[in-house]
Amino acid sequence: MKKILVTILVLVASATHTFALNPSDYNAFYKLNNKVAYNALIGYIDANQEQAAFLQHVFKVTEQEMKMAVKNNNDLAAENVLNYNLRNTKCILTDGQYRKYLEFVNVYLNNENNFSMLTANR
Repeated sequence: MKKILVTILVLVASATHTFALNPSDYNAFYKLNNKVAYNALIGYIDANQEQAAFLQHVFKVTEQEMKMAVKNNNDLAAENVLNYNLRNTKCILTDGQYRKYLEFVNVYLNNENNFSMLTANR
């Protein structure tokens, strides 16, 4: 029984080690600080000036912290940064704006070409 438990622990440990942090999984959050993407997002969600200023701060902090998480290959830190971004944007935006924000980010995460089309349409 002890050998089976140790074997399972070794398998789990090796499996989690092989799934390294992939910086490309977080590209959408880097792009949000890009002036073109940022302006397109603000236009798409119809944010006012105060909301835009708060979002810009959140995006800068997200980018800085995400760079550190990726540099240190820290999955937990990357997840915390994502949660920080999503929680803060949800507090800043109305429900309708937040839904549009999630759409904007998800479109980019699923297909960078769609992201380009979405930002070009605004």
